Amino acid sequence: MHSSSSFVSQEEFNAFHTIDRKLYSLLVIKLWRDPVESMQVMALWLWLEHVGFDNVVHKILLLPYILVNELADEAIICLNCIHTNQISSSFDNNDIPLIQSLMEKEISLHFFLENQLNGIVGIAKIVNEVCITALSDIMQQAVERNASQSVAESQMVMSPPTHHSLAHHGLCHVGLGGGDLIQPITLGNEVPIDDRTMFVTFSKGYPVQEWEIREFFTRSYGDCIESLHMQEVKTHQQVLFARIIFQTASTMEMILSGTGKVKFTINGKHVWARKFVPKHAKSSLVSPLPPSHLSDISF
Repeated sequence: MHSSSSFVSQEEFNAFHTIDRKLYSLLVIKLWRDPVESMQVMALWLWLEHVGFDNVVHKILLLPYILVNELADEAIICLNCIHTNQISSSFDNNDIPLIQSLMEKEISLHFFLENQLNGIVGIAKIVNEVCITALSDIMQQAVERNASQSVAESQMVMSPPTHHSLAHHGLCHVGLGGGDLIQPITLGNEVPIDDRTMFVTFSKGYPVQEWEIREFFTRSYGDCIESLHMQEVKTHQQVLFARIIFQTASTMEMILSGTGKVKFTINGKHVWARKFVPKHAKSSLVSPLPPSHLSDISF
C-alpha cells in the first residue's frame, strides 16, 4: 500500500495535516518536549482517532498549554503500556484521568493492553506514513533550536552573568545537569514556590469544588495551604485541574510519601496529585504563553 504522500506535493500533504503540525509544534517548540518522543505521542493520538475516538487532536488544541503538557505525559504512560504489555506498579487502571476526560467513550490503561498488537502496528504505520512526512521539518527546527540553546547554556556556564545582572531580572544561575538553567531567586530561607506546589486533576463528570479540596487537606494536614488556584472555566464548564501551593515543602513531601503520583478520594470523587514540574522554565522566557491561554490557566 502506498502512502498518500506519494500522490500529493509536500505542501499539500502539510496542508492536509495542518492541525497535526500545529499540535506537534506546540509540543516541541512551545513546551520544549523531546521531538522524537513527541512524534510517538502524536502517532498515539492519531491512532486513537483511527480506532474510533473522534477529533482527539482538535480537542487537545482547544486546551490550555498546561493540560496539553499533562496529556502528553499521560500519552507516554499509554505508550509504555503498549510496548511493555503491562501497567506499571506505580499506576492503576484509572491513572490517565485527562485522557479519560477528553474522550467521549470509555478508555483506560487496560484498553491499551487489550489492543497492544493493533497499537504497536497502527502507531508504527502512522509514524512512517504520516508523522515522518508531515512533521520532520518541525522536528528539525526543534532539534536545531535545542542544540543552539545547549551551546548558549554551555557558554553561560563558562562565563556566567554577574549576580547583579541576574538579580535585576529576578533570576539566578544554577548550572547544568538539572535540566533548567534559570531558576527564580529565593530570599533567605524561603523555599521556591515550585518546590511547594502540587498539580491536581479531576475526572470529567465528577466536579470537585475548591472548598472540598481545602477541607480535605486542612482536615488531614492542618492549616497547610498558602494558596489554591482552580482552572478558570466558563459557566457550566467543569474544572479539570488545580494548582495548590503549600506553606511548606514538607507538607507536599508527606502527601506524596516518596511516590511520583498519588490518588485521593474526596467525597467519593477521584483526584490525582503530583508535584507541579514546569517543563523547562526557559521556555517561558523564550516562548511565552499567548494571552488567551494565560487567561485560561490564570496561574
